[in-house]
Amino acid sequence: MDNTIVKRNALLSQTVIKGLQSRNMSGYYAASRDEALALALSLIPKGSTVTMGGSMSAQEIGLVEAVKGPDYRFIDRDAYADKRAAMLAAYDADVFLCSANAMTEDGILVNIDGNANRVSAIAQGPKKVVVIAGMNKVCKDLDSAMKRARNVAAPINAQRFGLSTPCAKTGACMDCKSPDTICCQFLITRYSRHKDRIHVILVNDSLGF
Repeated sequence: MDNTIVKRNALLSQTVIKGLQSRNMSGYYAASRDEALALALSLIPKGSTVTMGGSMSAQEIGLVEAVKGPDYRFIDRDAYADKRAAMLAAYDADVFLCSANAMTEDGILVNIDGNANRVSAIAQGPKKVVVIAGMNKVCKDLDSAMKRARNVAAPINAQRFGLSTPCAKTGACMDCKSPDTICCQFLITRYSRHKDRIHVILVNDSLGF
């Protein structure tokens, strides 16, 4: 990565971290994927029950593979015949892993969901939430963060899941009411009433969508 971008990311991350702290959330900066993985694991005590919402970012730093190991009790939705049971089990987990579709420079998190299992777990349930977010997710303000979530993250995810939505065909949000829409629930996390429940690791990399 270009040194100018590295410097910019390091400086901008400090602004975001201050914003997160002002919102009762904890923020961290990792200079690399390996550093992000080590930092994430330091926040997850061995023996913890761990689950996740769909997160390419957590997969890309190797976190998902790590928590599937013998040191943790991983709730794997894919291993459940009853998906609802897996989603309900997530609410009582020690740690919930996820990313953000976008976030603002002053520490507001934005997430869009289709089934609401991810956004509902971020909002309430698991004892701790660990968010892995590449610096590509950081936007100037809430308006630009919402636009990123709807016009970048949502179309790519719709394409990735093979869904028949207008955004999957055009690459941009059409504010649709398609049966396949994944933009059913919007969660804006502007403050956490429970101090140190939400931990955000900003990574000096482009992760996820």
